[in-house]
Amino acid sequence: MNARRVIARPASRSAAWLVLGFVAVVASGAMRAGPAERESNFWPVLVRQLDEHRQPESWTGAGPLLFNRPTADGGRASGFRPFWYQTHDARGEFRSGYFLYPLFSYTVDENTYKYSIFELVRQWGRRAGAPAPQSIFERRQEFEVFPFWFSRTTGDPEFSYRALFPIYGTIKNKLGFERLSWTLFPLYVENEKRGAITTSTPWPIVRVTRGAAHGFGIWPLFNRVERPGVSREAYYLWPLGYNVTRQPGPDDPAGTPPRRDVGALPFYARSTGPGYISEDFGWPFFGYTDRTQPVRYHETRYFWPFLVQGRGDDRYVNRWGPFYTHSIVKGYDKTWYAWPLVRRAQWTDAGLRQTKTQFFYFLYWSNVQRSATRPHLPSAGLRHVWPLFSSWNNGAGRRQLQVLSPFEVFFPGNEKVRQVWTPLFSLFRSDQRAPGNVRYSLLWDIITWERHAPVAAQASPHEQRFALGRGLIGIRRAPGERAWRLFWLDFPSKRATVSVATAL
Repeated sequence: MNARRVIARPASRSAAWLVLGFVAVVASGAMRAGPAERESNFWPVLVRQLDEHRQPESWTGAGPLLFNRPTADGGRASGFRPFWYQTHDARGEFRSGYFLYPLFSYTVDENTYKYSIFELVRQWGRRAGAPAPQSIFERRQEFEVFPFWFSRTTGDPEFSYRALFPIYGTIKNKLGFERLSWTLFPLYVENEKRGAITTSTPWPIVRVTRGAAHGFGIWPLFNRVERPGVSREAYYLWPLGYNVTRQPGPDDPAGTPPRRDVGALPFYARSTGPGYISEDFGWPFFGYTDRTQPVRYHETRYFWPFLVQGRGDDRYVNRWGPFYTHSIVKGYDKTWYAWPLVRRAQWTDAGLRQTKTQFFYFLYWSNVQRSATRPHLPSAGLRHVWPLFSSWNNGAGRRQLQVLSPFEVFFPGNEKVRQVWTPLFSLFRSDQRAPGNVRYSLLWDIITWERHAPVAAQASPHEQRFALGRGLIGIRRAPGERAWRLFWLDFPSKRATVSVATAL
C-alpha cells in the first residue's frame, strides 16, 4: 500500500521520542509512505487537507477549535467551537450563524431572516432590499418573547396582533386556536376554534360556549358542549365521568352509526364505533378491544399494561411485561427483553430492511440497513456505544469511527450538533473514503496518519516514513529493509496529486 506520514509538533525532544515510539508501534508494517505530501500539519496552529489540485479543501486550527470545511451543498462551514458556527452557500453568501448552539441562531435566505435565543426569543421578517412580497404570509413580521410578548404585523388587521401575557392581548392562528384572547389572565380568557367561542371567567372554572357550538360548565363539577350535527360532550367530576357522542362524518357511508365514549372511572369505560368496541373493567387494568372493520383485530388486557394479548390482520401483540414483549404493527416488528433494557425493532422502508437494537435506550444503539430485494449485498450501519464511540458504515466502502462520542446518539441527524460539539470530544477518529484509503487522527490532529491503496502504475515498493513537524525529526524504512532509521531536517519537496479523505 502507498501511505502517508504522521506529523506533529512536540513540546520537547522527549515528547517527540514518545510520539515516534507510539507511531512506530501502531503503524509498523501497516503503512507504506511515498514522498507525496497529502496534508500540511503545523499542529496546533494549522492542519490543512488538500484536494487533488493541492488546494486547501478544509483546515483546523488550535486543535478542534477553529475550522473551515466544505458542506454537502457546495458551500462552506466555519467557526470557533463551541462559540460560533456559520455557513455560506456555494456563492459565498452568508446563510446561518450560531452562538453556543442552541443558545442563539440566525438564518437568512434570499428574502427573509430569522433569529432565536433558545427558541424563547424569536423574530422573523423580510430582509432589506428583498422583492415586494406576494402574499400576507410573506409580508408578516413576527417577534416573540415566549410566553410574555407576542406580535405579528402583516399590513392587514385581520391577521395582525399584539399581546402581553398575562395583562392583555390577542393572538391568532397559534397554539392550536384560531383566536386566543386574555385580560388579566386567568380572570378572563376567550378562545375560538372552528367557529365556537368559549369564554372562561376565571379560567378554567366557569365556561360559556357560543357560536358554532353552545354549552356551559363549572370545572371540575360538570361541562356540557354541543355542536349541532357534529358532536355532544358531557363531563362530570372531570376526568372521572364522561359521555361523548360524535356523529358520522361527511365521508362516512350512509347508515354509519355514531361513535360513543362513556366512562365512570375507575370502574368502567366503553368506546363504540362502526365495527369497533372496547371495554375496560377496573380501568385501566382489565378489558378487551374487538374490531371488525376496516381490519380485524382482537385484544385482551390483564392487569394492563403488563399482560396484553392481541391478534389481527395487520397487528400482533404478545406482552408479558416487563420480561418480554413482541408486537408487529403494520409491518413494524418490535421486541423488548426485560423492559427497558433491551429493545429490537425491524421494518422495511423505501426498499431497505432496517434493524435497530438498543440497550437501555442509549447506552448501546445500533441501526443496520440491508436491501430488502437483494439481501446478499453489503449492509450499512450506524452504531453508538455511549459515550465511548460512534461508528458508521455506508456499505459501499465508506467508514467512520470516533472516540469519544457523547452527543450523536441523542441528536441523530442534527448537523449543527455534529459540527459544533462532536469534534470537541474526538480523542481518536478514523475516516475511510474507500477500502485501503484511510485517515487517522489522534488528539485533535496532534498525530495524523494515512493509508492509501497502491495505484496500478506503482508496482515497486515505497519508503515508509513518519515525521514530526513536516520533517523536523522522524523515522524511515527504505524499500526492502526491516530496520527503521532516524532522520531530521528532511522536509518533503514533492506535492500531492492524489485526493485525500477529509475528516468530518
